[in-house]
Amino acid sequence: MRTEGTLTRLDRVFARLDREPQRPAHIDMPRMSRHRVVLFSATLAFYLAIVWAVVTTSWLVRLDWQVMFFRPYQQWPQIHAFLDYYVVLGQRGPTAVMVASWLGWRSWRQHTLRPLLTLATSLLLLNITVGAAKYGMGRLGPHYATVIGSNEMGLGGDIFPSGHTANAVVTWGILAYLASTPRARRWLSAGSAVTSLGVGLTTVYLGTHWLSDVLLGWAAGLLILLALPWFEPLIARVEQMLFDLRERWRDRRGRPATAAPAAPADAPVVLGPRAPARDEAPVARETVGAGRPARPPVYLAPGPHTTRAERTPVTPAGSRRPPHPERAPRGTTSTARS
Repeated sequence: MRTEGTLTRLDRVFARLDREPQRPAHIDMPRMSRHRVVLFSATLAFYLAIVWAVVTTSWLVRLDWQVMFFRPYQQWPQIHAFLDYYVVLGQRGPTAVMVASWLGWRSWRQHTLRPLLTLATSLLLLNITVGAAKYGMGRLGPHYATVIGSNEMGLGGDIFPSGHTANAVVTWGILAYLASTPRARRWLSAGSAVTSLGVGLTTVYLGTHWLSDVLLGWAAGLLILLALPWFEPLIARVEQMLFDLRERWRDRRGRPATAAPAAPADAPVVLGPRAPARDEAPVARETVGAGRPARPPVYLAPGPHTTRAERTPVTPAGSRRPPHPERAPRGTTSTARS
């Protein structure tokens, strides 16, 4: 069996998670309240309105072209170098690593897998919804626009909605969603809003997105954050399933090898018949036929044979019996009898 000195790294992680209940009681999980349903419905309506305004080439598309011709990166070139680094806060790879590191520490301290599972769920929803919208509408970006004043839809692009903006809303907003106190939730909500707002405007400044792309990216990320309470039961089931798998894996690794039961010391030993060896021929009994005379025993065979009385008696020194001088040797006639 395993001992505490031979625990693997994964065993130590799960041992840390076993010290307290999996979901601390002081952490309030967001629920799909009526207020949240109203916000979700309003954001969804705003999302559909932006898509309709771009598809119909409305005033929003004209505003996109005006901002593009304004070329903000030429108007304020002194902040170009800073914004080149700041826009990284909206890239999925670096932000996912940073936030996952923080939430991993939270999982370690709070003894639950919910923060990491919630982040994984939000990123999965982000990839599905935003990715499908990008490739479904196929809008080209400002640098690849072909016709001035057109919406550039259905031309094989992947710019609408803005992935940087939606990723910034979800990745930094998940910290506010998982906050353990109302005060921390307010501060983290404000910080994530400022960060995602700055990332979206930075993409417009650099000329990589239309302004309508950024508006739709904000709405797409907010829809994912507002819809997360619907996935809380699924997250709880997955967490319980992972812990059950962990327990079965522990039982499989820690189960001792079953040995055959030893026989008791005072049990009688039953000996079976001796089997003949491979090179030992079985002894066949000789049967006596009807017309053949039986062979006489050895002691009845003809020839010189001395009787027991004619043998030399054993001396008293070599005999085990005590000597009896009054007894006469066998084969002689007693004087008293005669």
